[in-house]
Amino acid sequence: MVDEKHVYEAYESPPIPTYEEATSSLTASRLGPQEISDDAERQGLLGHELATETSSRRRNGYYHPPSVQSARSSEDSGLGSPVRESDDDELRQEMEEMDILDPESADDGRARRNRSRGRFSKRFYSITNSFSQFHLPRIPWPSFGFSWLTSRLPTIPEEYRPGWAIIARLCGLVLIIALVYILVVSEIFQPGAGFGQPFNLESVRQFATENINPVKIEENLKYITSYDHVGGSEGSYYLGQWIQGKFRDAHMDALTHDEYFVYMNYPKKDGRRVAIIDPPEKVWEAKLEEGSAYNPPRAQTAAFHGLSASGNVTGRLIYANYGHKKDFKRLWDSGIDVQGAIVLLRYHNSQSDRAMKMKAAQNAGVAGVLIYSDPAEDGFKKGAVWPNGRWRPEDSIQRGSVALTSWIAGDVLTPGSASTSNQKRIPKENNPGLTTVPSIPLSWKNAQKLLQSLNGVGEALPDEWVGAVPDVGDKWFSGHHNSSPIVNLRNFQDQVEKQRISNVFGSFIGSEDKAKKVIVGNHRDAWCFGAANPGSGTAVMLEIARVLGDLRLQGWRPLRTIEFASWDAEEYNLMGSTEHVEGNMEELRANAIAYLNVDSGVTGNKLRANGSPILTNAWLRVLGRLNDAPNQREKTLRNLWDETNSKIGGLGAGSDYVAFQHMAGCSSIDFGFEGPEHGGMYHSCYESFDWMTKYVDPGFKYHVLLAQVWVLLILELSQEPIVPLKLQDYAESLQEEALALVDWTETKGQGYNMDMFQPLIDAVSAFTTKAKEFHSWEDYWYGQVVGAGGFEAQGLTVQRIQHNARLANFETNLLDINHDMGKEDNIVRGLPGRAQYKHTIYAPDVSGSGVDSSIFPFARDAIEANNWTLATEMIQKTADTLNYAVDKLMH
Repeated sequence: MVDEKHVYEAYESPPIPTYEEATSSLTASRLGPQEISDDAERQGLLGHELATETSSRRRNGYYHPPSVQSARSSEDSGLGSPVRESDDDELRQEMEEMDILDPESADDGRARRNRSRGRFSKRFYSITNSFSQFHLPRIPWPSFGFSWLTSRLPTIPEEYRPGWAIIARLCGLVLIIALVYILVVSEIFQPGAGFGQPFNLESVRQFATENINPVKIEENLKYITSYDHVGGSEGSYYLGQWIQGKFRDAHMDALTHDEYFVYMNYPKKDGRRVAIIDPPEKVWEAKLEEGSAYNPPRAQTAAFHGLSASGNVTGRLIYANYGHKKDFKRLWDSGIDVQGAIVLLRYHNSQSDRAMKMKAAQNAGVAGVLIYSDPAEDGFKKGAVWPNGRWRPEDSIQRGSVALTSWIAGDVLTPGSASTSNQKRIPKENNPGLTTVPSIPLSWKNAQKLLQSLNGVGEALPDEWVGAVPDVGDKWFSGHHNSSPIVNLRNFQDQVEKQRISNVFGSFIGSEDKAKKVIVGNHRDAWCFGAANPGSGTAVMLEIARVLGDLRLQGWRPLRTIEFASWDAEEYNLMGSTEHVEGNMEELRANAIAYLNVDSGVTGNKLRANGSPILTNAWLRVLGRLNDAPNQREKTLRNLWDETNSKIGGLGAGSDYVAFQHMAGCSSIDFGFEGPEHGGMYHSCYESFDWMTKYVDPGFKYHVLLAQVWVLLILELSQEPIVPLKLQDYAESLQEEALALVDWTETKGQGYNMDMFQPLIDAVSAFTTKAKEFHSWEDYWYGQVVGAGGFEAQGLTVQRIQHNARLANFETNLLDINHDMGKEDNIVRGLPGRAQYKHTIYAPDVSGSGVDSSIFPFARDAIEANNWTLATEMIQKTADTLNYAVDKLMH
């Protein structure tokens, strides 16, 4: 029977368990961060509870049940218990009833796989062996008899026949040895060679792109958005179970998961309040939920800020525009003191990151912060609002984290270490990753009341401070520390220091170099239903897994392992991915070739990409293979990319690539199709399945195109004999960025010497020369192998694998770490003040938006602080690290 506390009224947020309920556990045993299930096919990937404990499942450490009946009814299903083969049918039926497993994944799934086997076999050459086997071709012997010849040969006397038999056998043995010798010496047959794949690579690409099914993607997204799944919640847990089932249906070679215990917060029931409490004629209280435009009404998650401070504060109301530090300076210069005030800010523009808004407000001495979405950037001024269009309606609220990711990513209590249950933690107080004043997000409908209450109070504001909220007055006013209305902000939180989160993984194991892997990632947690962020990315990722699974059924395997990852708690400061990287750092630094991330997969029709420049070549190769099919244009995506002067941008602090790129040195890229600026219904419960199907991507054409881009990029990096990473692209980018660094430094005033940049300029110049020399070997390889009929000598195979490894390790060697693990040193590593970040070329920005990319961050941080002695030292460090990485390429 469903517990009463699981039944939610329309528009009401789910009830939040107490701290004790959140942290209590009935689990018998759990896998550690690097442990793999002994039998991933027989165990529930995330299941650990005993079947007899299902009545207490809400206390299994996952915060909140999902807000749909299908997920709530699973309390009696035994979901999460270890799966036994004898229980497969019963479990499958239960999971189908709960909508956790699609019915098509059973008999219909097998029928689909049989059909795909037939289609696939027709498309490829006649192949009877799997990728893990090698057989010499049969020699067709003639079918006629030899009696006519033997009758004419002289007969051997009986007494000599035994000796002749021995001689004949010896001759046969010599012949066999000679044949084997000829094959080996001529390098036609090479034991252990990985090249000479039985599948035509172009046919694999064609099959993968032509078999992306928009209906499957739509079905995936419909389920994903059927209930809310906040990070660390039971909703996220159930979704992880469902994704596990999809990975299993895709015939992956390995399934596993890891879990961590991280600091998270959830609002307490009746713990949030925003109200004008004085003067009496302006008394008013905000409704802090969405929902008036829902039809039918749906339950939703509470509107709050992840990792916000808990508290109950009261102060004068002051409007501070976008919350940039220059906005607070303007108020101060105008004689308006914000110390102890409740400040109202709007999202976007000059300060795009809400955490940086919070930091600027905190530094100004405010007591509390309210942030709303103004229709000037994100609402009716841009176009029709829901339900008549894609734009944000009046009661829509943008949730989000206010953690300072540029300082600490992942669990802010365990920077640099994985958050296992017994890991030592640092205090929350004075933590550089947390803000210290309470905050709450608002709709513009609520902000309207606050802005109206300031009419005539304080300073009349310039046009650039005026938004589009209607009926505020001809002029907008700032408010004043002596005469503004008094506002109460209450934000009581359950602050859970060890909240359980889980990541889900599935892999197609490589046939040649299985330790090396291409990692494909997307987070599954969302602030509400998450149709675009991250649901569209998850739906596409699962379709790619299905198509590669169909290939796997035919015996195809990539040369290198492909690992799919579904991250938990990304929205809370990139928790799942960062803790995974920190828990597996050495292995990832040694073997991760690339990390391919999609977050908000589709919010429009414009292709965007940010990533390491080393991936530019692979990216452009993929774009050149695909047409802009949704617009029925013959132009390739590469044509459109070039026509719009598009480039791969830098990686900052926006998604799960952060730990891979900036900490592990794994070359990463993040991409998708974006719509109009701020038009993604970002972090709102209005970001629903209906919103996606009506106004963003009807027919899921761009989802299909995204899947094709993604799967081709996966294949480029996992099945090409030489990994198509290009150092020349990296060198060209560094040349441009080194000049940009010099130009930017000139804007910082006096104190620097141009000679300080010479080591970096010399290092970049040397890298440019060596990059060309390094890749010249590839021309030699193609001449020896492809130009000679496709046969690869065993010696060349070894050289090729080593060449790929040096190429993949290039960015790892750009990290400021102790590369000689056999020797200890006492050198402090990482960015000063942000030691978690080790990459000497890329890091999140701390001086601007907080989420953009900082290039040459060691130097930039010092220059921004006007510490020219440190800047000189950091430039030299960057140059030395680049020289080291280049040297490792060549030796």
